[in-house]
Amino acid sequence: MKTEIKNILLATPPYHAGVLESAGVWPPLGLVYIAGELRKHGYNVEIYDSMSLQHTLDEVRQNLQRKKFDVLGVSSITASIVAATKMLEISKEVHPESLTVMGNVHPTFQYDELLKDNSSVIDFIIRGEGEVTFPVLLNALTTGQNLETVSGIVYRDGDSIAATPMRSFVKDLDRLEPAWDLLDWSLYKFYVIPNSRMGTINSSRGCSHQCSFCSQQKFWQRSYRELSPSKFIEQLELLNRKYSVNVVMISDEYPTKNRERWEEILDRLISRNLDVSLLLETRVEDILRDQDILWKYRQAKILHIYVGVEATNQTSLDIFKKDIKCEESKEALRLIAANGMISECSFVLGMPDETPESIATTLELAKHYNPDFGHFLAITPWPYSELYDSLKSFIRVTDYSKYNLINPIIESKTMTLEELNEAIISCYKEFYRWKMPQFTNDPNVFRREYLLRSTRLMMQNSFLRKYMKSNNALEHHMHPSVEIEMANAAI
Repeated sequence: MKTEIKNILLATPPYHAGVLESAGVWPPLGLVYIAGELRKHGYNVEIYDSMSLQHTLDEVRQNLQRKKFDVLGVSSITASIVAATKMLEISKEVHPESLTVMGNVHPTFQYDELLKDNSSVIDFIIRGEGEVTFPVLLNALTTGQNLETVSGIVYRDGDSIAATPMRSFVKDLDRLEPAWDLLDWSLYKFYVIPNSRMGTINSSRGCSHQCSFCSQQKFWQRSYRELSPSKFIEQLELLNRKYSVNVVMISDEYPTKNRERWEEILDRLISRNLDVSLLLETRVEDILRDQDILWKYRQAKILHIYVGVEATNQTSLDIFKKDIKCEESKEALRLIAANGMISECSFVLGMPDETPESIATTLELAKHYNPDFGHFLAITPWPYSELYDSLKSFIRVTDYSKYNLINPIIESKTMTLEELNEAIISCYKEFYRWKMPQFTNDPNVFRREYLLRSTRLMMQNSFLRKYMKSNNALEHHMHPSVEIEMANAAI
């Protein structure tokens, strides 16, 4: 049966956890890439970024009522799946004739559960990358092609659920054309830098490592593909010159894997001297590998690096399959700061054997590591992760909207969820009380102002706000000069 399809609305769900919002507002890069490929096939595409707009469900309803679309496509991770499903439900109420499509990590693995529970609101699920599959699916619906021939989709077939074989990943990333022009660029800001415009960009996709808690290595099937250095620089220049983007998050899981390619990117960035500051995430061992060229990182205007530390004891690192040693993490963090950049990492708490004593030890070792910013995260057993089966008997929360690394999900053998949450908040309070004198006395003016702004934003905008505000947790312990400097640095 043929279906007339012309107008596509791609959307983010109205979900907020109180983490990234404290630092800024980030463009939905995945939707930008999919929109570009849909346009190549002649479809009219609009992006509705309800997450960045901070819309409520009522505002989502009002906006969906005003928009005309034949297909609504929503991207969702585990934490946002409840909001995403509700968005599709609203779409079916206000536009019952429209089709709904869901994609990204959670639907890729939990499609059976999703369609069994929401068969009336989800028409199709796209598994894996969507750039090729989405237009192929729409073309099949338009021409009446047998859906069994469309790789990478899931749908209801009578009373059963049909899942076609996974589609191969895009081999040549250079051929993709992101639809940057569909974004409302006034939304995207990096709060730490006043008057900034925030962009996101990929230089690669995938990760060949096998961290047991990670969803990305499983989503990408431990594959790894790279954008050519020339194409990466071309996209960065486009964002800067056409859309006035001056802060960019390199959103790869692992941008620095290939040293030769990565150094070529750094050299090109240095020679172009673009007015763009860069944020990125990479691995501890690559910082150690690149210690002789870390000066190039900073000269290329990389200002903030997150490294995956995750644990302060070797037993946990081995369980998480991090393939690093504790002291290597400390040295990597030191090298980042020594080269004038901001270091950030996280420490995962709440495994079944966690105790108040082990958390206290983690806090002290976090101070020993001494990152500029440390985060204390509750272990979150994604239902498709390698760790899930071993943690399943300890899970006490089934509401996926709480699977955000903030809310404790599992009870340890000695601590309740409430006790674990209190311990996590205490770690944040104690760690940043300890960090404040370092921030204030940092001799590097850029680093000092950046650190102070970031700390105030974290206190004011993140999930920590209600805990910090309740008893002036940080301000109470600040020297007056710290508060003055933070006020001067505030945006």
